[in-house]
Amino acid sequence: MATETNKPSTDKKSSKSTGFSGMTERFGAREKDGIVRCDACPVLCRIRPERSGACGRYANVEGELARVDPLVLLEKSRAPGGGVVPFEGAAAEWNGTLVQQETFVTAIGAGTTYPDYKPAPFIVATQYNDLETVTVVSESIFSYCGVKIKLDTDKHLGAEQADILCDGQRIGHVTTGEYGSQMLSIGGVNHLTGGSKREGKVTCNTIMALCNRQPVELVVAGGCSVLVQAGHAPVIDGVTEQRMRVGCGSATIGIFAKQWHGHVDEVIVIDEHITGVLSEHQAGRCLGMEPSGIRVCGRRSTPGRYFSVANSGQGWGGTDISDPFSIIESIDNDVARPGSRLLMTTTTGDESIYCVLDDSLQPVETAMPNAVQIVVDRIRENCEPSLCSVLFVAGAGGSLRAGVTENPVSLTRSVKETLTRVTMGGAPVYVWPGGGITVMVDVTRMPASSFGYVPTPAIVAPIEFTLPRDQYAAMGGHVDYIQPLEEICDYYGDSAQSSSWDPKNPWPLK
Repeated sequence: MATETNKPSTDKKSSKSTGFSGMTERFGAREKDGIVRCDACPVLCRIRPERSGACGRYANVEGELARVDPLVLLEKSRAPGGGVVPFEGAAAEWNGTLVQQETFVTAIGAGTTYPDYKPAPFIVATQYNDLETVTVVSESIFSYCGVKIKLDTDKHLGAEQADILCDGQRIGHVTTGEYGSQMLSIGGVNHLTGGSKREGKVTCNTIMALCNRQPVELVVAGGCSVLVQAGHAPVIDGVTEQRMRVGCGSATIGIFAKQWHGHVDEVIVIDEHITGVLSEHQAGRCLGMEPSGIRVCGRRSTPGRYFSVANSGQGWGGTDISDPFSIIESIDNDVARPGSRLLMTTTTGDESIYCVLDDSLQPVETAMPNAVQIVVDRIRENCEPSLCSVLFVAGAGGSLRAGVTENPVSLTRSVKETLTRVTMGGAPVYVWPGGGITVMVDVTRMPASSFGYVPTPAIVAPIEFTLPRDQYAAMGGHVDYIQPLEEICDYYGDSAQSSSWDPKNPWPLK
């Protein structure tokens, strides 16, 4: 059983675990010697005075169970006519009195619905224009969760289904790649609870770190190491990626064919998936280009489009080659002409070579003409910066829905019918179709340090459900525990953490 750890650095007012709805006496049982039992998760830590539990989120403050981290309020200012004014400096820009301040109570620092019988920590009533809304706020304990990672790179990380390791533990796998990106799947209930205790702990810590936008080094079995940090470029085997490819080799040919026309006689765009050959490609034919007689390796799909020209790797175009000439299978003596101009490049433009066929029809590298270099540079210009995208995916069920309503399926139906808006730390989520409430959120849209853990192991993440008050009552919500926004703000005062609203996110009450 987990026991107490660090001393908390908080006051009782700023860290109440249950809000102030008259439910404090139901849990956080007092034991002898001033010990408080925390039942915010199944670990049931016994916390000594002025200490915190194993997760570091709950503490014994003056003999009461208290939430250590402050409640996070997000605020934005609204100008007359409905325009949004950034929270910071709003008064200076709008001369003070004309600005209406709006506050959204997030679930960060609010506490949890566990055990199942109690309503959510905060059920907040807010007036928005002429509509009274209710936001149900809870930090949920997610065992059924993980992250999907999108890495903008054409480099080969490892085979599909290859294990992903962290600290020597198997915590996920490489999944199917997407257009210009490699995809990883981390976590899930089988890794959190279905393996060894250490596997579960490492998986939990990795998910939490990734979701809190911290750097994590992952190793692909039989492949390479990847440093992943949400909102930053991936670092593969110590090399920082720069660009996401503009398209496959065929797409690159189609985009830039007209700009190359007249300056080259052949262009080969090397790509691990689809290598493009300009003179054979439909784009080259439409421009009236003559065949070059240069044939590349691999399996021809359609004219000018070749599969499997090389193996996957970290060389040119995500292949394993360092010598671009190695993909030239043959040069037809009856078709090719001395002096023909050949450009070989990749879908990012990071590698390129310009050649002229000599009298024996062998490509000889020479200086690239300015007109050709301009187009290669334009490939790079059209490549977006490489990025690590971390998407948290979780199933909201059990005590979470019971904390909203006595009839949990009514919440599920309301969410599916888009009557209830779901957010996580105020950020919009994607709700997956099908049964239950499975949500996915971009962690960079959430406030910093939104995620925690419990040692069961499981991830703790904020979630909010917002809907009109009359609809909340109709679904059998816990209306007796609704508290006005003003009452919550007055109670917490300066001890709550106020942050400015991210203008990229839609306002949940709108």
